[in-house]
Amino acid sequence: MYEDFKVTDRWTGEELHCTWKGTVVAIATRHADATDIRFSVNGRPLWIAMPNLAWVEQKQRTGHVITDYLAAQTAGRYLKQAIQSGYDNGREMYTMTVDEVLEHANAVVKEAGRTDNLPSLPIIRDDERPEDSLAIHLPGDPA
Repeated sequence: MYEDFKVTDRWTGEELHCTWKGTVVAIATRHADATDIRFSVNGRPLWIAMPNLAWVEQKQRTGHVITDYLAAQTAGRYLKQAIQSGYDNGREMYTMTVDEVLEHANAVVKEAGRTDNLPSLPIIRDDERPEDSLAIHLPGDPA
């Protein structure tokens, strides 16, 4: 769905390949009350910040939780829509509102039919080592 997709930039007409790379709780990294979803867009890192309050609101409104898989798909759907609409392309970070998270999460679940139909993460490819795909290398590890 939205963990690995191609989309055409509204302004440049360039085809962009967007791939989910990871999810980080930003409380520790940016001292923000958010969860950051990292994508690679044609090899360039891009982050979607999702407010943690959205997880609370989702549970209160629907009785269901936002899983890691749903968060990645929600951020990917938002990213795809932002690129298609021409929303300030070239940014390294986009910040979603609680309502945007809930709207996109609902749309993703509706598209998938159920959350257990969402693709698993990380994206596993036979021709690529996971540490290469996720751009995670420890000092001394072969690149």
